[in-house]
Amino acid sequence: MKNQLAFMLAAGLLLATGTVSAQTTATTQASTAAQAATANRVFDVASVRPSVPPDMTKMMADLAAGKRPESMHIDGLRATFTYMSLKELIAYAYKARSYQVSGPEWMTTDRFDILANLPEGASRDDVPIMMQALLAERFKLATHQATIDQPVLALMVAKGGAKLKEATDKSVAIDESLPLKPGESRQDSVDGPIQLIKNPDGSTTYNLGARGSFTLKFDGETRSMHMQADSITMRGFAAMMTSLGGGEGRQIVDQTGLTGNYQAAVDFSLADLMASLHDSGINLPTRPASTGGGASEPEGYATVSQALAKLGLRLEKSRAQVDRLVVDHVEKMPTEN
Repeated sequence: MKNQLAFMLAAGLLLATGTVSAQTTATTQASTAAQAATANRVFDVASVRPSVPPDMTKMMADLAAGKRPESMHIDGLRATFTYMSLKELIAYAYKARSYQVSGPEWMTTDRFDILANLPEGASRDDVPIMMQALLAERFKLATHQATIDQPVLALMVAKGGAKLKEATDKSVAIDESLPLKPGESRQDSVDGPIQLIKNPDGSTTYNLGARGSFTLKFDGETRSMHMQADSITMRGFAAMMTSLGGGEGRQIVDQTGLTGNYQAAVDFSLADLMASLHDSGINLPTRPASTGGGASEPEGYATVSQALAKLGLRLEKSRAQVDRLVVDHVEKMPTEN
C-alpha cells in the first residue's frame, strides 16, 4: 500500500512541476507603463491559511480516483489552491518548475490553502501574476532571476544513435465543454487543463492536450513505475524524468539535439520515486533495511540508465547554465487575512 502511495504521489509531482515552462518576470525592473497595465491584476479577496495535514486513508482513496493532495482549480472567477507548498505556489506564480526555485528548505514542507476571487473581466491567464502580488503582500516575497552554472545530468544520444519512434498520433487541445466520462477528471496547470483517465488495468493516462499524453502504471512485483509517452519532445521527456526522480535529485537537461515528437517508455524504481517525494517535502515511512542477506533496494540510477539504453539514450554528468528564481526574502507565516 505504501508503494502504491509513493507512486501516485510521485505521479502527482509531475503535474505540479513538470508541465510548465521556465519564464520569470523581473518585477523590480518593470516600466511605469507595464506597472499601470498590471495594476488591476490582483485578487479581489483572498484567504491564505496553513493546510491541515491530510487524512492518509482519505488521501489514498482520492489518489485512487486520480486526485492529488495538492491541487489547483480555476473556475470562473474563483481560484482554489489546496495543500500546496510555498515553493509550488512561487513556481506557479512565476511560471517556473519547482526545482528552479531556490530558497529556504521550509518552503518545500510548509503547505497552504488559498481561496481567491478574481476581479470582473479577469481570466485564468491573469492568475499567475495575481499570485505574484498575493505572495508579495502576504509573505513579503522578494525574488530575482539568476543564471547559474551547476551540476546537471545531460540527456544525450548514445553510441549507435537514438532508437526512438516518431509519434504517429497528432495531439489535439482538450475541449473543456465536453462532459467528463466515468473515470475521468480534470486539473488546471499554467499551460492549460490536464485530463486524467483512470484505466481498467490500474494505470493513469495524463492527457496534456496539444502537448501530448503519457501513461503511468505501478508494478508491485518489481516495485517500479512504467511511463509510456505517446508523443513528447526530448525537452519534455527530460523535464518528466527530473520530476519523477530519474536524475538522482539533479536536473536533467536535454542535450540530444533531437527536435521532433517521439514515443518513449522508461521505468523508475521505488527508490527513485521516494527520492522525488522527499525532494517535494513529502516523507513516507520506509521499510527497515534488510539484515538477512535479502535483496536490497534497487539502485534507481542503474535502472533508469538501462531503460534509457534501450531508447538509444544515456545520462552523463555535466554542468550547464540553468535558470533559477532566487528567493531573497520570504516570511514563514502569511499576514492575517
